[in-house]
Amino acid sequence: MASFTVVVGDPESGSSHQLEAEEQDANRFIGKSIGEEVDGSAVGLEGYTLEITGGSDDAGRPLNPDAAGANLSEVLMTGRQTGYKPSRDGERRRITVRGKEVSDAVAQINASIVARGSTDVDELLGDGDDE
Repeated sequence: MASFTVVVGDPESGSSHQLEAEEQDANRFIGKSIGEEVDGSAVGLEGYTLEITGGSDDAGRPLNPDAAGANLSEVLMTGRQTGYKPSRDGERRRITVRGKEVSDAVAQINASIVARGSTDVDELLGDGDDE
């Protein structure tokens, strides 16, 4: 069964929350691509909608929105892109990245909140109670 670490960013507060999605909840992410929306109840955010913004596999290779599918591919990158930061102008390099589709090989998924529910994020996750 699939298991993902889902890092959910909150654009309003600027904070992020690291959550786990296992078994049936993780299956909601399988087959989705970068830019698609997922129901937040998969990670305990009832009533919220999340947009997948990126991720990485177990070896640290990033999901690239320009590479199709879920497999590894070598992409010739020019300029600053996901997974590549050139050291000088005009530099190009072939970088191995994973496609934009979420599969079992993905270890971490990055997501952002696009639609809010009636309950606050901190209340749903139980954050801030230990202060």
